[in-house]
Amino acid sequence: MHPELEAVLSHCRNLPSPPAIALRIIELAQQPDADLGATADVIAKDSALSSRMLRIANSPLYANRRQVATLGQALTLLGLNATLSLALGFSLSRTMQGPHDRDEHQILWRRSALAALAARLLGEQAGLAQLEELMLAGLLQDIGALALLQVRPDDYRALLRAAGDPDERLRLERETLGGDHGEIGAWLACRWNLPPYLQQAIRASESQVDDGSRFDACIAVSGLVADLWLAVGEDWTRIAHQRAMAAARDRLGLDQARFDTLITRMSDALPDIDTLFDVRIVQPEHIDAIIEHAHELLVLRNLREIQDTIQARSEASAAQERAHQLTELALRDPLTGVYNRIQLEDVLEREFEASVRLNVPLTLAFIDLDDFKQINDQYGHLVGDQVLSEFAQTLSRLLRSADLIARYGGEEFLVVLSNSGTDAALAVIQRILDEISRTPMTTVNGTPLYVTFSAGLATQGGHERFESARDLLKAADEALYGAKRQGRNRVAPREPTAADC
Repeated sequence: MHPELEAVLSHCRNLPSPPAIALRIIELAQQPDADLGATADVIAKDSALSSRMLRIANSPLYANRRQVATLGQALTLLGLNATLSLALGFSLSRTMQGPHDRDEHQILWRRSALAALAARLLGEQAGLAQLEELMLAGLLQDIGALALLQVRPDDYRALLRAAGDPDERLRLERETLGGDHGEIGAWLACRWNLPPYLQQAIRASESQVDDGSRFDACIAVSGLVADLWLAVGEDWTRIAHQRAMAAARDRLGLDQARFDTLITRMSDALPDIDTLFDVRIVQPEHIDAIIEHAHELLVLRNLREIQDTIQARSEASAAQERAHQLTELALRDPLTGVYNRIQLEDVLEREFEASVRLNVPLTLAFIDLDDFKQINDQYGHLVGDQVLSEFAQTLSRLLRSADLIARYGGEEFLVVLSNSGTDAALAVIQRILDEISRTPMTTVNGTPLYVTFSAGLATQGGHERFESARDLLKAADEALYGAKRQGRNRVAPREPTAADC
């Protein structure tokens, strides 16, 4: 601020000053040991201030479900810091309201009240905790302009009427006064001994420089939001809307959806602001149009979000199905479609542990197709592959869904029969052998091709207890070789030895 302007203001006799109640609250705010009790005593001496504190505690701004009936309840709900900030704002508002018969003064006062609300809502959007401090700073950001109307009413009123837009107003202030109203307001806040954060926020409210302070950014944007309610004519409304939305985006990261929400909440809260600050703010038609447009965009965004959610769920389901298919493919033998040896080992370990823990039988059937090499040699490997595939599918069809079949390697298969003793498993595998032997696995030159198999069984539980799943598998393999030695085309259970029992 220019030194000459500061000298003029310093010697001005009609410079506004805080009322006594505001001075006492400022003193309390600077005392480290101030408490709610002392604050309540000061506020209670001013009936108008007490009434306002009760009204704001019961306002939708605090969404309190229970009606607050006493000043003590109100201050307890608000807390010490919020109480001091709000009480200071309400008490200073008397100084700022000025004469009711001057249009320029009332416009600035309405802007101050609107900016107070906008600063608080912007703070919520930005995730800041100092909402009452933001409200106070928003209310005071135009205190310099209000002071100029009091100390230089004719000159400053002419300047306001000559300014076509906020930028022009700042240029004229700096040219004719030696400083803008933000600088003057910060100087006045310092003279009133207001907290440094308020002085800084007021000074930065009209600054184009972004110093990274989210608090100061909220205050600067709040004034532009307030201008939406004060714009006259369609062109000024469009310009004010674009300026406010751009500033909210650039300085606070608010997208259009969040900005539209802010405007709607501003509109809903105006009746409370009217009551709290004794100001009459009429909802202009262009705000209704903006809100209606915001609602239309909100509906469209909701529809898009629903469509996107449905599509995302569909894509996720398809991806999950593809992942499941890929997992299944990795666990299955590509020729026969039954599980491969890797999956077999994993399942066998789990089934063996369950058998031991629950003391239920578990039987392995090691199966080998008889004379399969002759099929490959006589008919070729393609026919051999057809036989292996059909054999595996027939075997799967004849087993229980709880049983597992895996290709162990070549023409060897392993069947895991859970909760099955030797006798039950022997009956099942023998029945399958009978069925296989009379079912053609393929046709070669019009002639059906039949196969048989040899199988060895080993059971965990009953007569035998094995140390591991590998030992059980080894026992089934030994039983298989026993079946082959006996002439093939048969099922041979493991013959326990004395050492195994």
